[in-house]
Amino acid sequence: MTETSRHRTEYVDSSRGRGPVTALRALSALAVLAVLWQGATAGGILMRSRESLELHEAGALAVHLLTGLVAIAAFVLWRELRGPIWPTVVAAVVFAASFVQAALGDDATMWAHVPGALVLILGAAAVLVWALLLRRTIQR
Repeated sequence: MTETSRHRTEYVDSSRGRGPVTALRALSALAVLAVLWQGATAGGILMRSRESLELHEAGALAVHLLTGLVAIAAFVLWRELRGPIWPTVVAAVVFAASFVQAALGDDATMWAHVPGALVLILGAAAVLVWALLLRRTIQR
């Protein structure tokens, strides 16, 4: 990492960080899409669609899997580059929150389930944006 007078810029060495960065970017994008899928299928659940409920349940499994993989990828990248720890922490919180979200998914706790979805999408999107903004240096 280099410090400038106005901001900190993170560089990814092409030999050390390329694989972990690519993995984090791809997994983060898939996790964001999975959370958005959950929002799309939630509308059908409100209309009492059994098919939407089944799609929502399957989507929850995808969210658990993908957010867990994002947390692992963020940790590996942190270990590799010793950059900021916050993306790893956010990814781990999103992973844990996905299980809380699943536990709150019935009618009696819908008041907490909907705001929980915002936590998931904002956290997943924050990690994705950070991963996409990492700049690579080219070794010469």
